[in-house]
Amino acid sequence: MTAKEIVKAFYNSDFANDAQIVSQFFHKDCELHWTSSRGFVLMDYKDLKEFFKGTRESYNSIRFEFTHLIEAGNYVTTRHTLFGHTIENPDTEAALAHFSAIWEVKEDKLYRGYEISHQADENDYASIASYKEIKI
Repeated sequence: MTAKEIVKAFYNSDFANDAQIVSQFFHKDCELHWTSSRGFVLMDYKDLKEFFKGTRESYNSIRFEFTHLIEAGNYVTTRHTLFGHTIENPDTEAALAHFSAIWEVKEDKLYRGYEISHQADENDYASIASYKEIKI
């Protein structure tokens, strides 16, 4: 598989229900450098296992909508919105956050991720419209 196909498969997987997500997609020596509205966090393989465990405990389903998915060798750049159905409100899907990420793929696994995110505001028409412009 190409780096782009691996990244697409990761984002198309069942984040909310698949306990094997980390072992299936992440390199044992992976790092995720993530800057969000809460600040910077550096996660390794063990941290990602905990993170996705929390995701499975909070959401019934998660999906991503992409505006950009660009491959250059072993690197894939994405721009996307995260949507989810929480356990508390399973009948309503909400836009949760907007992301830009750069993934390095090594040995057919996600090896290094550099991600920036901010909370989605469904009342901000310009922002939502910007993330609806599909450029793939």
